[in-house]
Amino acid sequence: MTTQYKKFTRLIAKWPVDNSKAERDLGKFIRDKVKAAFESNNKNNLDTEFCNRQYVSLNKLADNHYKNKYKRTNTSTATGLNTEECNVILSTEVLEYLKEENKGQFNRINIALSKRALATEAFRYKDHTPVLLNKVIKHLKPSDGDVFIDMTFGAGGHSRKILESADCKLITLDRDPIAFDKAQKLGEEYPNRVTPLLGRFSELPHLLKEKGIRQSSIDGILFDFGCSSMQMDNGERGFSVSKNGYLDMRMDAGRDPNQITTRDVLATANENDLYKIFKIYGEEKKAAKIAQTIIQARYMIKNVDTTHELVDIVDSCCPDEFRLDKLQRPQSNATKIFQALRIFVNNELNELNYGMVLAKYYLKLNGRLVTICFHSLEDTIVKRHIAGNIVNEVANPIPLRYLSPLLVQDQDTINQFLDTPWKAVNKHVEVPSDEEVERNPRSRSARLRAAIKIK
Repeated sequence: MTTQYKKFTRLIAKWPVDNSKAERDLGKFIRDKVKAAFESNNKNNLDTEFCNRQYVSLNKLADNHYKNKYKRTNTSTATGLNTEECNVILSTEVLEYLKEENKGQFNRINIALSKRALATEAFRYKDHTPVLLNKVIKHLKPSDGDVFIDMTFGAGGHSRKILESADCKLITLDRDPIAFDKAQKLGEEYPNRVTPLLGRFSELPHLLKEKGIRQSSIDGILFDFGCSSMQMDNGERGFSVSKNGYLDMRMDAGRDPNQITTRDVLATANENDLYKIFKIYGEEKKAAKIAQTIIQARYMIKNVDTTHELVDIVDSCCPDEFRLDKLQRPQSNATKIFQALRIFVNNELNELNYGMVLAKYYLKLNGRLVTICFHSLEDTIVKRHIAGNIVNEVANPIPLRYLSPLLVQDQDTINQFLDTPWKAVNKHVEVPSDEEVERNPRSRSARLRAAIKIK
């Protein structure tokens, strides 16, 4: 409610009341709408969607949006044409002509949309589209008798393709119980070839020990970091900006009762902690303002419990911003905030670092590593592990450009610091093709790196 009230207050400031127009004045109309919405006794049932529609419409009028969009040749106080001019210009013949033209245009648009929908349908998977599938298989090079670990099973798109490519064995790992169930069903399709495991990267050594699998015994390891499509598409999990649901975001889906939820974070963290989460994990430029607004909402109104409530708060802090994604499509202002909270709640970056360390110990000599990252925080950790830029098994948090070359003067010391068991297969990251991005927009940010264990 506070978000809506702030938006309408700014709108009121844009358009003063003109008493000379009486009941036809837009300024008075805006004020009447605000009064009706926010001074009623039943504030809890405020229609947020209706308020948003009203705000967008009124704001366009206040900004003179339609005058700029539809240029007028004549000027007057209202329509730009008097009654006689309207009768002359908009004759019956002209109106009929306009109707026919619009009808043809709409038919052409509908035909084009139908063709595009049919073309897209041909490439659509049943419930999940694995990213960079062919490139993953190219770098893993499955052959008969190999043993692979899919560290992020998800919906199983990559795993299924690996099993189809060769008569190999596959160990699947995922922290989500729903993904674990899918892995068990895949095991039924491929008897004695799939070993499903439920847990985080940090739990893998214990899980592999129970199965009798030792270090240096795996031929290839695949990581597909980030949030799976199954989790994003389920509004109840709280991952999605567009679907309303309680702010949960636990990838374990409650498997660990002690794990905090996003609601817990927003209800208990102080302003400085929220700022750090948004700034470090989300790289959000308005982190301070958003953190302050969440604290104000928490003390003045209520805790932030749902995804749409969080989106409303973030939008109120970015009233004049219009963000675009890498495909130049409209993007929610809250996307980076959701990313930051998800990473924090699931301890993703520490788990990612742990996974890279485990890959080094469990792969055979000449074993193959393939990683798919979706944002710079993940990709930086992977890149530094492969390059050997690590300190005590942790990716160096300080960029090399900030280090003085005068600190190290002999080659032996430099070699010791940059010692790495990996040889990068691709010098630069590989990205999806334009065709793949078109049929699966979620792949637009994917970055693939491949490496071979050489010592």
